[in-house]
Amino acid sequence: LQLAESGGGSVQAGGSLRLSCTASTSGSSFTDYAMGWFRQAPGKEREVIVGINWSGSSTYYGASDNDRFTISRDNDKKTLLLDMADLKHEDTAMYYCAAVTYAGSTYGALREMLKSGYWGQGTQVTVTA
Repeated sequence: LQLAESGGGSVQAGGSLRLSCTASTSGSSFTDYAMGWFRQAPGKEREVIVGINWSGSSTYYGASDNDRFTISRDNDKKTLLLDMADLKHEDTAMYYCAAVTYAGSTYGALREMLKSGYWGQGTQVTVTA
């Protein structure tokens, strides 16, 4: 499985962005995977934003402030999306999508992604004052 993020860039505080993650599967199906979005700011640990199960019926948000973010997936297009609204300076980070095959909860899938998931190269989001 190969993942490629896009949609990052520079945006003013209060603005919005949509990130995309496109999957290339070989020998597997996009619906085999739970997916997630993470971010890492300079000098900080990688942080969970949100995860979604294979069908999109279950999501798990990593922090209370992440109600500004909405995850979705289009299984026909093999694409994962992250809609971000009311962006703040502290949202500045490299944003990554990840995937893992996992039969349990979406929360468990996110933990498994950090250990042994498939990762994209990331897309930079910079929020200016």
